[in-house]
Amino acid sequence: MLKIMKKAILVDVIDPETPKIEAEKRLEEIESLVSTYGGISIDKIIQKKSLPDYETYIGKGKVREIKLQADTEKAELVIVNNILKPRQIYALQDRIDKRSEHTQVWDRVDLILKIFSKHAKSTEAKLQIALASIKHMGPRIFGMGQDLMQQTGAIGLRSGQGETNTELMKRHLSKQEQNIRKKLEHYQTISAGHRKQRRRKNLKTVALVGYTNAGKSSLLNALTNKGAYVADQLFATLSTRIGSLFIPPKHDPDATSYQPGKNVLISDTIGFIRDLPPSLIEAFTSTLAETIDADLLLHVIDIADPDIHRNIRVVEKILTHLGLQDKPKFYVFNKIDLIDHDAILGEETPHLAIGCCGELLTTGDSNSCDHHDDPDHPDHRPKSLMKAGPEAIKSLGWHDAEELARQKAIHELHAYVQPEKLLKRYRKFTPLFVSAHAKLNLDSLIEAIDDQL
Repeated sequence: MLKIMKKAILVDVIDPETPKIEAEKRLEEIESLVSTYGGISIDKIIQKKSLPDYETYIGKGKVREIKLQADTEKAELVIVNNILKPRQIYALQDRIDKRSEHTQVWDRVDLILKIFSKHAKSTEAKLQIALASIKHMGPRIFGMGQDLMQQTGAIGLRSGQGETNTELMKRHLSKQEQNIRKKLEHYQTISAGHRKQRRRKNLKTVALVGYTNAGKSSLLNALTNKGAYVADQLFATLSTRIGSLFIPPKHDPDATSYQPGKNVLISDTIGFIRDLPPSLIEAFTSTLAETIDADLLLHVIDIADPDIHRNIRVVEKILTHLGLQDKPKFYVFNKIDLIDHDAILGEETPHLAIGCCGELLTTGDSNSCDHHDDPDHPDHRPKSLMKAGPEAIKSLGWHDAEELARQKAIHELHAYVQPEKLLKRYRKFTPLFVSAHAKLNLDSLIEAIDDQL
Protein backbone atom coordinates (compact mmCIF):
# COMPACT_ATOMS: atom_id res chain seq x y z
CA MET A 1 0.00 0.00 0.00
CA LEU A 2 1.43 3.36 -1.08
CA LYS A 3 2.12 5.66 1.86
CA ILE A 4 1.00 9.25 1.22
CA MET A 5 3.43 11.78 2.64
CA LYS A 6 2.05 15.08 3.89
CA LYS A 7 3.66 18.09 2.20
CA ALA A 8 5.17 20.49 4.73
CA ILE A 9 6.71 23.95 4.64
CA LEU A 10 9.35 24.32 7.36
CA VAL A 11 9.96 27.72 8.93
CA ASP A 12 12.70 28.59 11.41
CA VAL A 13 13.11 31.95 13.12
CA ILE A 14 16.71 32.49 14.25
CA ASP A 15 18.84 35.24 15.69
CA PRO A 16 20.75 37.17 12.98
CA GLU A 17 24.00 36.23 14.76
CA THR A 18 23.35 32.49 14.39
CA PRO A 19 26.11 30.84 12.29
CA LYS A 20 25.01 29.44 8.95
CA ILE A 21 26.06 25.88 9.84
CA GLU A 22 23.97 26.00 13.04
CA ALA A 23 20.94 27.27 11.11
CA GLU A 24 21.32 24.40 8.62
CA LYS A 25 21.57 21.84 11.43
CA ARG A 26 18.39 23.15 13.01
CA LEU A 27 16.52 22.70 9.74
CA GLU A 28 18.04 19.24 9.22
CA GLU A 29 16.72 18.14 12.60
CA ILE A 30 13.22 19.49 12.05
CA GLU A 31 13.23 17.84 8.61
CA SER A 32 14.16 14.56 10.29
CA LEU A 33 11.28 15.02 12.73
CA VAL A 34 8.89 15.65 9.84
CA SER A 35 10.13 12.49 8.12
CA THR A 36 9.59 10.50 11.33
CA TYR A 37 6.03 11.81 11.50
CA GLY A 38 5.35 10.86 7.89
CA GLY A 39 5.76 14.09 5.98
CA ILE A 40 8.04 15.50 3.33
CA SER A 41 9.57 18.96 3.23
CA ILE A 42 8.71 20.91 0.07
CA ASP A 43 10.32 24.17 1.19
CA LYS A 44 12.51 25.45 4.04
CA ILE A 45 12.37 29.09 5.08
CA ILE A 46 14.71 30.85 7.49
CA GLN A 47 13.61 34.14 9.02
CA LYS A 48 16.28 36.18 10.82
CA LYS A 49 14.80 38.28 13.61
CA SER A 50 16.39 39.64 16.78
CA LEU A 51 12.98 39.66 18.46
CA PRO A 52 10.10 37.42 17.29
CA ASP A 53 6.98 39.23 16.14
CA TYR A 54 4.59 39.64 19.07
CA GLU A 55 1.48 38.76 17.07
CA THR A 56 2.59 36.03 14.63
CA TYR A 57 6.17 35.27 15.74
CA ILE A 58 7.26 35.36 12.08
CA GLY A 59 6.19 38.79 10.85
CA LYS A 60 3.49 39.94 8.42
CA GLY A 61 5.65 39.94 5.29
CA LYS A 62 6.87 36.37 5.83
CA VAL A 63 3.34 35.21 6.67
CA ARG A 64 2.08 36.48 3.29
CA GLU A 65 4.98 34.72 1.54
CA ILE A 66 4.25 31.44 3.36
CA LYS A 67 0.51 31.66 2.61
CA LEU A 68 1.20 32.14 -1.10
CA GLN A 69 3.63 29.20 -1.08
CA ALA A 70 1.16 26.98 0.82
CA ASP A 71 -1.67 27.83 -1.60
CA THR A 72 0.51 27.27 -4.67
CA GLU A 73 2.03 23.96 -3.50
CA LYS A 74 -1.14 22.81 -1.70
CA ALA A 75 0.92 22.21 1.44
CA GLU A 76 -0.93 20.44 4.24
CA LEU A 77 1.41 21.61 7.00
CA VAL A 78 3.31 24.74 7.94
CA ILE A 79 5.66 23.87 10.80
CA VAL A 80 7.50 26.55 12.74
CA ASN A 81 10.68 25.20 14.35
CA ASN A 82 10.15 27.23 17.52
CA ILE A 83 7.92 27.12 20.60
CA LEU A 84 5.07 29.58 20.00
CA LYS A 85 2.45 31.02 22.29
CA PRO A 86 -1.14 29.81 21.71
CA ARG A 87 -2.14 33.30 20.51
CA GLN A 88 0.65 33.32 17.90
CA ILE A 89 -0.31 29.90 16.51
CA TYR A 90 -3.93 30.99 16.33
CA ALA A 91 -2.96 34.20 14.50
CA LEU A 92 -0.80 32.27 12.00
CA GLN A 93 -3.57 29.74 11.37
CA ASP A 94 -6.05 32.57 10.89
CA ARG A 95 -3.87 34.25 8.24
CA ILE A 96 -2.66 31.16 6.37
CA ASP A 97 -5.82 29.04 6.36
CA LYS A 98 -8.52 30.15 8.78
CA ARG A 99 -10.83 27.22 8.10
CA SER A 100 -7.95 24.68 8.10
CA GLU A 101 -9.40 23.18 4.92
CA HIS A 102 -5.97 22.57 3.39
CA THR A 103 -3.16 23.79 5.65
CA GLN A 104 -2.57 23.37 9.38
CA VAL A 105 -0.05 25.43 11.34
CA TRP A 106 2.05 23.67 13.99
CA ASP A 107 4.96 24.69 16.14
CA ARG A 108 7.84 22.42 17.19
CA VAL A 109 5.97 21.03 20.21
CA ASP A 110 2.91 20.17 18.09
CA LEU A 111 5.10 18.12 15.78
CA ILE A 112 6.81 16.27 18.64
CA LEU A 113 3.44 15.53 20.22
CA LYS A 114 2.16 14.12 16.92
CA ILE A 115 5.22 11.84 16.73
CA PHE A 116 4.73 10.80 20.35
CA SER A 117 1.09 9.99 19.64
CA LYS A 118 2.07 7.94 16.58
CA HIS A 119 4.63 5.86 18.50
CA ALA A 120 2.80 5.43 21.81
CA LYS A 121 1.93 1.79 22.50
CA SER A 122 1.24 1.51 26.22
CA THR A 123 -1.79 3.02 27.96
CA GLU A 124 0.52 4.98 30.27
CA ALA A 125 2.41 6.56 27.36
CA LYS A 126 -0.90 7.52 25.69
CA LEU A 127 -2.11 9.14 28.90
CA GLN A 128 1.14 11.09 29.23
CA ILE A 129 0.79 12.37 25.66
CA ALA A 130 -2.83 13.36 26.29
CA LEU A 131 -1.71 15.32 29.36
CA ALA A 132 1.08 17.07 27.46
CA SER A 133 -1.33 17.91 24.63
CA ILE A 134 -3.82 19.52 27.00
CA LYS A 135 -1.07 21.58 28.63
CA HIS A 136 0.27 22.74 25.25
CA MET A 137 -2.86 23.02 23.13
CA GLY A 138 -5.49 23.75 25.77
CA PRO A 139 -4.82 27.50 25.98
CA ARG A 140 -5.68 27.85 22.28
CA ILE A 141 -9.35 27.53 23.10
CA PHE A 142 -9.43 31.28 23.64
CA GLY A 143 -9.32 31.51 19.84
CA MET A 144 -12.34 29.25 19.48
CA GLY A 145 -14.06 31.34 22.11
CA GLN A 146 -13.43 34.50 20.08
CA ASP A 147 -15.06 32.91 17.03
CA LEU A 148 -18.07 31.85 19.07
CA MET A 149 -18.37 35.33 20.59
CA GLN A 150 -18.40 36.88 17.12
CA GLN A 151 -21.12 34.48 16.04
CA THR A 152 -23.41 34.61 19.10
CA GLY A 153 -22.34 37.58 21.22
CA ALA A 154 -25.15 39.89 22.25
CA ILE A 155 -25.08 43.65 21.73
CA GLY A 156 -24.95 45.69 24.92
CA LEU A 157 -23.56 42.89 27.09
CA ARG A 158 -20.03 43.01 28.52
CA SER A 159 -19.72 39.22 28.26
CA GLY A 160 -20.88 37.47 25.11
CA GLN A 161 -22.03 33.88 24.72
CA GLY A 162 -18.62 33.07 23.18
CA GLU A 163 -16.85 33.94 26.41
CA THR A 164 -19.21 31.61 28.28
CA ASN A 165 -18.36 28.82 25.86
CA THR A 166 -14.67 29.51 26.42
CA GLU A 167 -15.13 29.09 30.16
CA LEU A 168 -17.05 25.87 29.57
CA MET A 169 -14.22 24.53 27.44
CA LYS A 170 -11.68 25.53 30.06
CA ARG A 171 -13.58 23.65 32.74
CA HIS A 172 -13.94 20.64 30.44
CA LEU A 173 -10.19 20.55 29.78
CA SER A 174 -9.45 21.04 33.47
CA LYS A 175 -11.66 18.06 34.30
CA GLN A 176 -9.97 16.00 31.59
CA GLU A 177 -6.55 16.89 33.01
CA GLN A 178 -7.62 15.84 36.51
CA ASN A 179 -8.92 12.49 35.22
CA ILE A 180 -5.70 11.81 33.31
CA ARG A 181 -3.53 12.71 36.31
CA LYS A 182 -5.61 10.38 38.48
CA LYS A 183 -5.10 7.49 36.04
CA LEU A 184 -1.38 8.24 35.79
CA GLU A 185 -1.12 8.19 39.59
CA HIS A 186 -2.40 4.61 39.45
CA TYR A 187 0.42 3.59 37.10
CA GLN A 188 2.96 5.56 39.15
CA THR A 189 1.86 3.71 42.29
CA ILE A 190 2.32 0.35 40.56
CA SER A 191 5.77 1.34 39.22
CA ALA A 192 6.82 2.68 42.63
CA GLY A 193 5.77 -0.64 44.17
CA HIS A 194 7.92 -2.53 41.67
CA ARG A 195 10.93 -0.34 42.46
CA LYS A 196 10.39 -0.78 46.19
CA GLN A 197 10.23 -4.56 45.74
CA ARG A 198 13.49 -4.52 43.75
CA ARG A 199 15.21 -2.54 46.51
CA ARG A 200 14.05 -5.08 49.09
CA LYS A 201 15.60 -7.82 46.96
CA ASN A 202 18.76 -5.69 46.61
CA LEU A 203 18.43 -5.69 42.82
CA LYS A 204 20.63 -3.06 41.22
CA THR A 205 19.27 -0.96 38.37
CA VAL A 206 20.97 0.75 35.43
CA ALA A 207 19.17 3.33 33.28
CA LEU A 208 20.01 4.11 29.65
CA VAL A 209 19.72 7.79 28.78
CA GLY A 210 20.78 9.77 25.74
CA TYR A 211 19.84 11.79 22.72
CA THR A 212 17.09 10.25 20.63
CA ASN A 213 18.30 7.69 18.07
CA ALA A 214 21.65 7.18 19.86
CA GLY A 215 21.07 3.42 19.99
CA LYS A 216 19.72 2.92 23.54
CA SER A 217 17.15 0.28 22.56
CA SER A 218 19.76 -1.57 20.49
CA LEU A 219 22.09 -1.58 23.50
CA LEU A 220 19.28 -2.85 25.76
CA ASN A 221 18.68 -5.71 23.32
CA ALA A 222 22.40 -6.49 23.04
CA LEU A 223 22.85 -6.65 26.82
CA THR A 224 19.61 -8.36 27.83
CA ASN A 225 18.01 -9.95 24.72
CA LYS A 226 14.91 -7.95 25.63
CA GLY A 227 13.68 -7.60 22.05
CA ALA A 228 12.82 -3.92 22.36
CA TYR A 229 11.57 -2.15 19.25
CA VAL A 230 14.42 -0.59 17.27
CA ALA A 231 14.09 1.88 14.39
CA ASP A 232 16.38 4.38 12.71
CA GLN A 233 14.12 7.30 13.55
CA LEU A 234 13.58 9.85 16.30
CA PHE A 235 11.47 8.93 19.35
CA ALA A 236 11.07 5.27 18.40
CA THR A 237 10.82 4.47 22.14
CA LEU A 238 8.43 6.25 24.50
CA SER A 239 7.58 3.71 27.20
CA THR A 240 10.06 2.31 29.70
CA ARG A 241 11.38 -1.14 28.83
CA ILE A 242 13.28 -3.18 31.41
CA GLY A 243 15.54 -6.14 30.74
CA SER A 244 17.69 -8.33 32.97
CA LEU A 245 21.45 -8.66 32.54
CA PHE A 246 23.08 -11.64 34.27
CA ILE A 247 26.66 -10.99 35.41
CA PRO A 248 28.42 -14.35 35.89
CA PRO A 249 30.22 -15.25 39.12
CA LYS A 250 33.85 -14.31 39.63
CA HIS A 251 36.44 -16.76 40.90
CA ASP A 252 39.65 -15.56 42.48
CA PRO A 253 42.65 -17.26 40.78
CA ASP A 254 43.99 -18.15 44.23
CA ALA A 255 40.60 -19.55 45.25
CA THR A 256 40.56 -17.31 48.31
CA SER A 257 37.39 -15.43 47.36
CA TYR A 258 34.24 -15.98 45.35
CA GLN A 259 31.78 -13.41 44.01
CA PRO A 260 28.43 -14.96 43.07
CA GLY A 261 26.64 -14.08 39.86
CA LYS A 262 23.88 -11.49 39.96
CA ASN A 263 21.09 -10.01 37.90
CA VAL A 264 21.14 -6.32 37.04
CA LEU A 265 18.02 -4.63 35.69
CA ILE A 266 18.55 -2.29 32.74
CA SER A 267 15.87 0.21 31.72
CA ASP A 268 15.49 2.12 28.46
CA THR A 269 13.13 5.03 28.03
CA ILE A 270 12.38 8.08 25.89
CA GLY A 271 15.28 9.76 24.12
CA PHE A 272 15.97 13.45 24.60
CA ILE A 273 16.15 16.21 22.01
CA ARG A 274 17.09 19.88 22.12
CA ASP A 275 14.44 22.48 22.90
CA LEU A 276 12.31 19.84 24.60
CA PRO A 277 9.92 21.97 26.70
CA PRO A 278 9.84 21.37 30.47
CA SER A 279 6.10 20.64 30.16
CA LEU A 280 6.86 17.60 28.00
CA ILE A 281 9.52 16.38 30.43
CA GLU A 282 7.02 16.83 33.25
CA ALA A 283 4.38 14.85 31.36
CA PHE A 284 6.76 11.88 31.20
CA THR A 285 7.61 11.98 34.91
CA SER A 286 6.38 8.44 35.55
CA THR A 287 8.36 7.11 32.57
CA LEU A 288 11.51 8.91 33.73
CA ALA A 289 11.05 7.68 37.31
CA GLU A 290 13.07 4.56 36.45
CA THR A 291 15.94 6.84 35.44
CA ILE A 292 15.64 8.95 38.58
CA ASP A 293 15.66 5.87 40.80
CA ALA A 294 18.53 4.03 39.05
CA ASP A 295 21.83 3.16 40.76
CA LEU A 296 23.82 3.98 37.61
CA LEU A 297 23.20 5.93 34.41
CA LEU A 298 24.63 4.94 31.06
CA HIS A 299 24.67 8.03 28.84
CA VAL A 300 24.53 6.44 25.37
CA ILE A 301 26.13 8.60 22.67
CA ASP A 302 26.19 8.15 18.89
CA ILE A 303 29.92 8.40 18.16
CA ALA A 304 29.23 8.99 14.46
CA ASP A 305 26.93 11.98 15.04
CA PRO A 306 28.48 15.23 13.73
CA ASP A 307 26.72 17.11 16.58
CA ILE A 308 28.05 14.78 19.26
CA HIS A 309 29.18 17.48 21.73
CA ARG A 310 26.03 19.56 21.37
CA ASN A 311 23.85 16.47 21.92
CA ILE A 312 25.83 15.56 25.04
CA ARG A 313 25.17 19.05 26.42
CA VAL A 314 21.44 18.74 25.64
CA VAL A 315 21.17 15.45 27.55
CA GLU A 316 23.19 16.77 30.49
CA LYS A 317 20.96 19.85 30.71
CA ILE A 318 17.83 17.68 30.92
CA LEU A 319 19.46 15.38 33.50
CA THR A 320 20.23 18.48 35.57
CA HIS A 321 16.59 19.57 35.21
CA LEU A 322 15.63 16.16 36.64
CA GLY A 323 18.10 16.59 39.51
CA LEU A 324 20.39 13.79 38.28
CA GLN A 325 23.59 15.75 37.75
CA ASP A 326 25.34 13.95 40.64
CA LYS A 327 24.11 10.44 39.82
CA PRO A 328 26.92 7.91 39.03
CA LYS A 329 27.25 7.91 35.26
CA PHE A 330 29.28 6.37 32.41
CA TYR A 331 29.55 7.75 28.89
CA VAL A 332 28.96 4.90 26.42
CA PHE A 333 30.02 5.84 22.90
CA ASN A 334 27.95 3.59 20.65
CA LYS A 335 28.19 2.63 16.94
CA ILE A 336 31.99 2.21 16.83
CA ASP A 337 31.45 -0.27 13.98
CA LEU A 338 30.99 2.88 11.84
CA ILE A 339 34.57 3.99 12.52
CA ASP A 340 38.00 2.33 12.55
CA HIS A 341 37.58 0.87 16.04
CA ASP A 342 40.60 -1.44 16.31
CA ALA A 343 42.84 1.18 17.89
CA ILE A 344 40.14 2.02 20.46
CA LEU A 345 39.80 -1.61 21.52
CA GLY A 346 43.56 -2.18 21.56
CA GLU A 347 43.38 -4.61 18.66
CA GLU A 348 45.21 -4.82 15.38
CA THR A 349 43.51 -6.16 12.32
CA PRO A 350 45.89 -8.27 10.21
CA HIS A 351 46.14 -7.46 6.52
CA LEU A 352 44.82 -10.36 4.50
CA ALA A 353 46.16 -11.77 1.28
CA ILE A 354 45.25 -14.77 -0.87
CA GLY A 355 47.73 -17.61 -1.19
CA CYS A 356 48.39 -19.64 -4.33
CA CYS A 357 45.63 -22.11 -3.51
CA GLY A 358 43.08 -19.55 -2.43
CA GLU A 359 44.32 -19.75 1.15
CA LEU A 360 43.81 -16.64 3.24
CA LEU A 361 47.17 -15.43 4.54
CA THR A 362 47.86 -12.87 7.25
CA THR A 363 50.75 -10.45 7.22
CA GLY A 364 54.07 -12.35 7.51
CA ASP A 365 52.63 -15.73 6.54
CA SER A 366 53.89 -17.69 3.58
CA ASN A 367 52.20 -20.25 1.36
CA SER A 368 51.79 -23.46 3.31
CA CYS A 369 51.25 -25.79 0.34
CA ASP A 370 54.24 -27.78 -0.95
CA HIS A 371 53.24 -27.59 -4.60
CA HIS A 372 53.01 -23.83 -5.11
CA ASP A 373 55.80 -23.99 -7.74
CA ASP A 374 53.96 -26.60 -9.84
CA PRO A 375 52.00 -24.77 -12.56
CA ASP A 376 50.19 -27.97 -13.57
CA HIS A 377 48.72 -28.58 -10.15
CA PRO A 378 44.87 -28.66 -10.35
CA ASP A 379 44.55 -25.95 -7.74
CA HIS A 380 46.55 -23.59 -9.97
CA ARG A 381 44.48 -24.09 -13.07
CA PRO A 382 41.89 -21.37 -13.66
CA LYS A 383 38.34 -22.50 -13.00
CA SER A 384 35.90 -22.09 -15.87
CA LEU A 385 32.98 -21.53 -13.50
CA MET A 386 32.96 -19.75 -10.17
CA LYS A 387 30.04 -18.93 -7.90
CA ALA A 388 29.31 -15.20 -7.95
CA GLY A 389 29.66 -13.25 -4.73
CA PRO A 390 32.17 -11.67 -2.34
CA GLU A 391 34.33 -14.81 -2.18
CA ALA A 392 34.70 -14.88 -5.97
CA ILE A 393 35.69 -11.21 -5.95
CA LYS A 394 38.35 -11.91 -3.34
CA SER A 395 39.63 -15.04 -5.14
CA LEU A 396 40.06 -13.15 -8.38
CA GLY A 397 41.88 -10.32 -6.65
CA TRP A 398 39.15 -7.84 -7.49
CA HIS A 399 37.78 -5.27 -5.09
CA ASP A 400 34.14 -4.72 -4.26
CA ALA A 401 33.51 -1.03 -5.02
CA GLU A 402 30.76 -0.86 -2.39
CA GLU A 403 33.04 -2.33 0.29
CA LEU A 404 35.88 0.00 -0.69
CA ALA A 405 33.52 2.98 -0.40
CA ARG A 406 32.38 1.77 3.02
CA GLN A 407 35.97 1.36 4.25
CA LYS A 408 36.84 4.81 2.94
CA ALA A 409 33.84 6.33 4.76
CA ILE A 410 34.86 4.56 7.98
CA HIS A 411 38.42 5.88 7.65
CA GLU A 412 37.23 9.45 7.02
CA LEU A 413 34.72 9.34 9.88
CA HIS A 414 37.35 7.98 12.27
CA ALA A 415 39.66 10.87 11.40
CA TYR A 416 36.79 13.31 12.03
CA VAL A 417 35.61 11.73 15.29
CA GLN A 418 39.09 11.31 16.86
CA PRO A 419 38.17 8.89 19.71
CA GLU A 420 41.38 9.66 21.59
CA LYS A 421 40.13 13.25 22.05
CA LEU A 422 36.76 11.98 23.29
CA LEU A 423 38.59 9.79 25.79
CA LYS A 424 40.56 12.75 27.08
CA ARG A 425 37.69 15.26 27.06
CA TYR A 426 35.23 13.03 28.95
CA ARG A 427 37.67 11.03 31.07
CA LYS A 428 35.81 11.72 34.34
CA PHE A 429 32.74 9.89 32.97
CA THR A 430 34.65 6.63 32.32
CA PRO A 431 34.24 6.64 28.51
CA LEU A 432 33.48 3.23 27.03
CA PHE A 433 33.37 2.46 23.32
CA VAL A 434 30.93 -0.19 22.07
CA SER A 435 28.77 -1.25 19.18
CA ALA A 436 25.36 -2.59 20.15
CA HIS A 437 24.66 -3.56 16.54
CA ALA A 438 27.93 -5.48 16.00
CA LYS A 439 28.19 -6.52 19.69
CA LEU A 440 31.66 -5.05 20.06
CA ASN A 441 33.31 -4.49 23.46
CA LEU A 442 30.16 -5.34 25.44
CA ASP A 443 32.22 -7.43 27.87
CA SER A 444 34.20 -4.35 28.91
CA LEU A 445 30.93 -2.45 29.46
CA ILE A 446 29.48 -5.28 31.58
CA GLU A 447 32.68 -5.45 33.63
CA ALA A 448 32.56 -1.67 34.24
CA ILE A 449 28.91 -1.94 35.33
CA ASP A 450 29.78 -4.80 37.68
CA ASP A 451 32.68 -2.89 39.23
CA GLN A 452 30.53 0.22 39.78
CA LEU A 453 27.63 -1.65 41.36
